[in-house]
Amino acid sequence: MRLETAGQKLKNYVLSADDGRLMRHAFHALLTMAAIFVVIDWHEISAANTDTPAFDPAMPGALPMLPPALTEGKPQSAPAEVTTDPELLKKAIRFELQPDGVLLAQGTIEPGAAARFEAEIKARGEYVKTISLDSPGGSIGDAIAISTVIRERKIATTVAGGALCVSSCPIVMAGGVVRMAEKDAVIGVHQIFNGTSEKLSPERAMSEAQRTTADVTRHLDDMGIKPGLWIHAMETPPDRLYYFSPDEMKDFALVTPAAATARKTK
Repeated sequence: MRLETAGQKLKNYVLSADDGRLMRHAFHALLTMAAIFVVIDWHEISAANTDTPAFDPAMPGALPMLPPALTEGKPQSAPAEVTTDPELLKKAIRFELQPDGVLLAQGTIEPGAAARFEAEIKARGEYVKTISLDSPGGSIGDAIAISTVIRERKIATTVAGGALCVSSCPIVMAGGVVRMAEKDAVIGVHQIFNGTSEKLSPERAMSEAQRTTADVTRHLDDMGIKPGLWIHAMETPPDRLYYFSPDEMKDFALVTPAAATARKTK
């Protein structure tokens, strides 16, 4: 009798819900299932790379994370060449105020980067109009926190031509009230993985992957990014990258309409 009651409730909900709500629930169900399958890749890569963690295993907040994508020249399948010195990208992210209210954010998003960014904005935020991103990514929690501060301060984000914004960097980019990508900007995503040498139980690995997926999905939704963007991250192994074309950036709202138009005219 209880099963019949639950089934009837579900039927009534489906019949009464609008298409948008059903699509949203279907999407979140898809992400949950994807997170479960990611655990398999997560354990395989962790086992293969226990001697070379992306960050110091003792660093708090390093689990789970998006591995920084460090590369020289034009990465495989990338739409353009990355012109930034790889050694600069390997260093902890630095924030440098440039002319016209541009704050360059360049380097790896290490655990603790969000606190340093917030301090920088508190100190010189009145001068900052745009965050120029050039990063191979890193800590998801810090990327979300940086992105949140950017949105709260109503700052724009941009990726210059020849600059890199991959892994967790597009999460930061999503915070911009205006989001721009110049011609030859390299922007992409991939899966999360265990960033430390700590061996996780299957239960904890699944829990962490699902929680992190939910955190990222919720944040991107709050920032106005279309859900299809993160599906590409879930589908791409952490040792590879899915690069976005200009049309995909526009379709997923990773770049704002005015910025997309300006990019095409350059």
